[in-house]
Amino acid sequence: MTTTAGPPDTPTTTTEPPTPTPTSPGLWAQLRPLVLRLHFYAGVLVAPFLLVVSLTGLAYVFSPQLSDLLYGERLLAPDPGAPARPLDEQVAAAVAALPQGSLSSVTVATDPTRSTAVAFDVDGLAEDIQRTVYVDPASSRVLGTLDTWLGYSPLQTTLDGLHRHLLLGEPGRLYSETAASWLPVLVIGGLALWIGRRRSRRRDLVVPPATARPGRARIRGWHAVTALWLTVGLAFISVTGLTWSTYAGERFQAVVTAFDGSRPQLAAEPVPVVAGAAPITVGEAVERARAAGLADRLAVTVPTEPGGVYTVAEDADGIPVQRDEVALDPYTGAVVETVRWDDFPVLAKLTTIGISAHMGLLFGLPNQLLLAALAAGLLCVLFWGYRMAWLRRPTRAGARLVAPAPRGTIRALSQPAAFVVVLAAVAAGWLMPLFGLSLLAFVLVDAALGALAHRRLRARP
Repeated sequence: MTTTAGPPDTPTTTTEPPTPTPTSPGLWAQLRPLVLRLHFYAGVLVAPFLLVVSLTGLAYVFSPQLSDLLYGERLLAPDPGAPARPLDEQVAAAVAALPQGSLSSVTVATDPTRSTAVAFDVDGLAEDIQRTVYVDPASSRVLGTLDTWLGYSPLQTTLDGLHRHLLLGEPGRLYSETAASWLPVLVIGGLALWIGRRRSRRRDLVVPPATARPGRARIRGWHAVTALWLTVGLAFISVTGLTWSTYAGERFQAVVTAFDGSRPQLAAEPVPVVAGAAPITVGEAVERARAAGLADRLAVTVPTEPGGVYTVAEDADGIPVQRDEVALDPYTGAVVETVRWDDFPVLAKLTTIGISAHMGLLFGLPNQLLLAALAAGLLCVLFWGYRMAWLRRPTRAGARLVAPAPRGTIRALSQPAAFVVVLAAVAAGWLMPLFGLSLLAFVLVDAALGALAHRRLRARP
């Protein structure tokens, strides 16, 4: 019997599955712990400054109405329906009431309810402070005087100083700028954290979570959603406030100058003195300015030296924005120089409008109410933030505040992510120097505390 041999047996080979290549987390996944830690500690440390800014801003925004209540017998005309006396007669009455002063400027209002303000330079007053005499337009009777700063009443001057530097001078100004510098960082960081959260319903992004469990989850929802709705307004307030701050303001002005966006100014060069010629009066200067197209409330600066020109500027608040100015020959009244609102570059227009809105002057009471709502909303956000920090603390006695993200988040970043962080920090630090310095101090202190904690841990038996 013949047997046919089959093919030889083939050894069985087991194929191992390929080892998966580890994938690095996305950029936001790397940045989130760092943003969370920075937002937490910066909020805890900067919130007291923001609290004071909110309260003082809330008081300042209604300072015009408060001034009318406090100084109404001087600021308001007793008989607004009566025809006005000639302006030169009103100025003469003010000069007679304050002979020791040197006439500086006159504010001519078109609102019949307001008095005429005549400002004088007086020896013995603080820098930039003038004594203003208020005159009834209908009778040329002097209603009283106030020591003013840039035309603002003493109450407005005090509230402005309280808001800008807590009446502490340069140290207070540094505090205020530091707080304003951190506000956009906190808002942007918090916005990124809230939007980056996973949620089952989109409406939970913009509506406070009514179904969340009482405690940190519900408070976090109110904190985040309220801040989300306030984002644009808070960023606007911070940026416009920084434009006239000390250090960030210099950076802003450098950027504006680089883009040729500075506000045009009258040169107001003196003209040749005309021997024996009588200078024009304030009333005549106003008439020439009106004829040149200037309208509404006018601020007239009186020349203080021979050949010095009159300058007349539109000084009305609100919309439409009116900022035309003219310089007048003091002997002939001819217009020798003009700056129109149309001459303003776009950046200068935006800055002027932004500052006016920041002060609550752009569109009257609605502007004031909107700013008040922003301040009240920010106070709520700060309260909820502190409440979350309090609930997060360990319950054992003597426990310290615990951040929601561990130390070392910067070291855990990939090179591209670290480059983004460093680049953003350097750029923000250049634009807002006090933010950059305080951020550097924060990083150094946090690193020192981490090193101290590590040393204590190693010293344990």
